[in-house]
Amino acid sequence: MLIQLRQWLGLFWQAKMLTEVDKPLLFSVWGLVSIGIIMVTSASVGYGDGFYFLNRHLIYLGISVVGALVVLQIPMQLWYRYAGYLIVGSAALLIAVLIPGVGHEVNGSSRWLRAGPLTLQVSELAKLAVIIFIAAYLQRRHLYLRDQWQDVAKPLGILALFSLLLLLEPDFGSTMVIGGTVLAMLFLAGVRLWQFLALMLIAVVGMAVLIVTSPYRFQRLITFLDPWAERYDSGYQLTQSLIAFGRGEWFGVGLGNSVQKLFYLPEAHTDFVFAIFAEEFGLVGVLVVLALLVVLIARIFTIGVQAIKRQNWFVAYAVFGFGVMLAGQAFVNLGVASGLLPTKGLTLPFVSYGGSSLLVSSLIVALVLRAGLEMNYPVLAVATAQSTPPDALVANGLDEHGY
Repeated sequence: MLIQLRQWLGLFWQAKMLTEVDKPLLFSVWGLVSIGIIMVTSASVGYGDGFYFLNRHLIYLGISVVGALVVLQIPMQLWYRYAGYLIVGSAALLIAVLIPGVGHEVNGSSRWLRAGPLTLQVSELAKLAVIIFIAAYLQRRHLYLRDQWQDVAKPLGILALFSLLLLLEPDFGSTMVIGGTVLAMLFLAGVRLWQFLALMLIAVVGMAVLIVTSPYRFQRLITFLDPWAERYDSGYQLTQSLIAFGRGEWFGVGLGNSVQKLFYLPEAHTDFVFAIFAEEFGLVGVLVVLALLVVLIARIFTIGVQAIKRQNWFVAYAVFGFGVMLAGQAFVNLGVASGLLPTKGLTLPFVSYGGSSLLVSSLIVALVLRAGLEMNYPVLAVATAQSTPPDALVANGLDEHGY
């Protein structure tokens, strides 16, 4: 084990190899993180300690960087091998947050585990675990999805279990993101079109039932349709966000000059940080953020396409799953802030204040970068997956990637 660890470190830290890390992907993440630091600082003005959220954000950022560097050293084959343990551990954590006295409750939702001054939102880790597990499953069974319905039912069972645990918290937003991501991964794996459309219909009907049977979700939908009719009640948050967008105009009111962040717009540093950014930097700033997000998602999908061409299916499914999840979460956050979608508590990746989201997003980027490195340097995947040459891998029933 020590010899393999030394091999991993030695192979990774070659200077030539580091030059092969996807630079546009890193640049887009750096740009979004920089904007996030600026906006968390700006949105914190008005609180008792103007640097309270910034200090905590920087702490989580430091933890995220360390975590990303560690993940960058771990071969993709190990994630494949231990995907089962990962899914069981995340399910256990989702159950733990529901236990009174264990889970930390905020605004009526029990989604966090507390460790001293730091908190961990378990649903964020669940997103990562589900994608890796489904990708590992599809690596083994994707050839049978079109012929055996049981092979489609198994990942759906995992999705149903995690959806139930998330709804008990409750966390409807994460449920939608995970559900949409899993369906997209199944579609990519080649599930029959009629099965995919049926699953989509079931998902839409299920969401509709959950909305109609939940008074506060139904009220959010009604408010979304006409927020100005309830601008001092349930529509207050959305109308204040729209006012922020309107004040921004073309070039914004200037950094630090937002009025809406002065206790007019609740959660200005988390779910609605993009509205404050739009107010201070205007349409031009909004287009910059959108461009960075497009580059981020495009580069992730590019690495996924490379994995498909090499028939490295676990990496392909995992990377595409990560891309869909980040794109979906960003779309929902931007849609909510701009009034395109009903209010939902999802952060904007790398920009919003939120340690768990920042940590998991950083780990996802590290996994994608690792996948790209292994495709540029196949010796990384083989040498770290097995200590045997490729011919021996095939003889042992494994492919050239060690899966």
